[in-house]
Amino acid sequence: MTNLTPYLLFDGNCLQAMEFYKFRFGGELSLIKVKDSPVKDQMPASAQEKVLNARLKSGDLEISASDWLRPDRTPVRGNTVCLYLSGGTVENLRSLFGRLSEGADVTDPLKQMFFGTYGALNDKFGVRWMFQANEQA
Repeated sequence: MTNLTPYLLFDGNCLQAMEFYKFRFGGELSLIKVKDSPVKDQMPASAQEKVLNARLKSGDLEISASDWLRPDRTPVRGNTVCLYLSGGTVENLRSLFGRLSEGADVTDPLKQMFFGTYGALNDKFGVRWMFQANEQA
């Protein structure tokens, strides 16, 4: 089953924001910093303490987030919130990605990562979408 979750991007204060949301909503917060991940050697020293991925789950409420980790792009209002499609099969993910990529700016083509299959695009209306399946392609 594919889930749709809001995904928030922070400018270095993801940990503080997610702890704030946990205090307000309750639930279980899990997170991984860049320095504790398989991509640590590919990231600059300035990014090591940043949050690579955080997830707050409280009942039916779920929020995912990370710090901004794209030095080649600037965070601006409008590109710091996106829709995150996760779970499901790689085939389903490819189908959804393909359907939304018509007229889109594909920023990250679907590819295998250490955490599964991942891709991202800005659709033809400017809405940011991230895609992830836990299974490998």
